[in-house]
Amino acid sequence: QVQLVESGGGLVQAGGSLRLSCAASGRTFSIYGSGWFRQAPGKEREFVAAISWSGGSTNYADSVKGRFTISRDNAKNTVYLQMTSLKPEDTAVYYCAADRAYYYGSDSRKYDYWGQGTQVTVSS
Repeated sequence: QVQLVESGGGLVQAGGSLRLSCAASGRTFSIYGSGWFRQAPGKEREFVAAISWSGGSTNYADSVKGRFTISRDNAKNTVYLQMTSLKPEDTAVYYCAADRAYYYGSDSRKYDYWGQGTQVTVSS
């Protein structure tokens, strides 16, 4: 079993930056593919970014390419999402996810563990 806890959300002005963290505890985190998803009010949860267990491969949604960067530090059991040039449409609850079968894609159904989410609000 793996427990995930997100942090780093908050209120920021458009054009600003935030860094989200996802700390894992429980079984060895380094073997899991990991991803970030977000859900805005009234909308479905959507894929943001994902990273392989080694950190050598990443995937991004088109809407965040060039603005967001996913990374991980397996020694700290933590995955990060650096968000820059934030826009009001990035406002959402951001969730961290981990998959025990090395998956690091955009299909939320393939992730086994989820955090509780952290709110990101971007004001215009």
